[in-house]
Amino acid sequence: MRRHAARRAHAAPEEAGDRPRLAVLIPAHNEQERISAAIDGLWEQTRRPDLIVVVADNCTDDTAAIAVAHGAQVFHTQDNTHKKAGALNQAIAWVLPHMDDRDLLLVQDADTVLNPWFVETALATFNRKVGAVGGVFYGEDGGGFLGLLQRMEFHRYAWELERTGGKAQVLTGTGTMFRARVLREVRAARRTGELGGGTGYYSLASLTEDDEMTKAVKTLGYRAMSPAGCSVTTEVMPSLPKLWHQRLRWQRGALENLRDYGWTRVTARYFMQQFLMGFGALSFLVYLTYMAAYTSLYGWPGFSPFWTAIGLIFVVEKTVSVRRAGPKAVLVAALMVPEMLYDLFQHAVYFTSLWGLVRRSEEKWVAT
Repeated sequence: MRRHAARRAHAAPEEAGDRPRLAVLIPAHNEQERISAAIDGLWEQTRRPDLIVVVADNCTDDTAAIAVAHGAQVFHTQDNTHKKAGALNQAIAWVLPHMDDRDLLLVQDADTVLNPWFVETALATFNRKVGAVGGVFYGEDGGGFLGLLQRMEFHRYAWELERTGGKAQVLTGTGTMFRARVLREVRAARRTGELGGGTGYYSLASLTEDDEMTKAVKTLGYRAMSPAGCSVTTEVMPSLPKLWHQRLRWQRGALENLRDYGWTRVTARYFMQQFLMGFGALSFLVYLTYMAAYTSLYGWPGFSPFWTAIGLIFVVEKTVSVRRAGPKAVLVAALMVPEMLYDLFQHAVYFTSLWGLVRRSEEKWVAT
């Protein structure tokens, strides 16, 4: 909190007449249980938005009525069959003509709440080289032991972001702010064929539109940032089947985006990350198989000072990276076994996604 307060204290104040306008789009499909919290979180910002629009996409519940009651406008999509990306393309095409190039557009998921200084921190992060600022997501309470494992995973991601100076790996759909000029450039690049995915703002050909948008923004020469002050709290999956569908979509989408973009100066790092992920998963499986076979044939190998030291280093890194998630997370990290099982789950997602990509099987977008 002290670090975030210091960040806000050093942010250059803006004159009311000079500051860029800020519009917010919240794509929502039947989100009556969560939409009010998302909107209230925006009104509680230290720099409040000038416009909040809930993009009601084929809703059959009270999402629109609740949005209006909480002070937001509602944009109803028309004949949208392209899920979130299609809904956003319609809404952006509606609002962007009324915005100057220097104005800002924040896209936020309906199941997410921004911290009160998200907008202020993002505004202070923008410069000529930064084209978009994404959120650092943390998991909400609940979800039992599976929810805890997801929160630990999210805390490690935030820890890695902080260690790399806030350079965004993905402009997360939980909350990302764009310069209006950058969105116009993305659409122009799609129309000329420099970028794929259709002729709109968000790609219609990607399972993970936020991952693809990250690569689009970077391909145009802009930086994408995720500063620590732009934290958000988002939903965790309450069951393994829901988590499986979510992660399979994320992983398959990331692989397909790399296939579509090919090897470039932007994607080279992402290709390397995917290679290391696969190598690590395969190495882990080989190690477990070897240990199981050795133990069954010769018994437990006994104490080894070298491998014990390596294991202790591994445990220290695991526990330190989740210390901000609380004592339960630190205890689970120290036990190692629960996270080893969680890692096996993630590895299964990776290899299933890779096999599906090789077979070119169709992976459908599943709302969770």
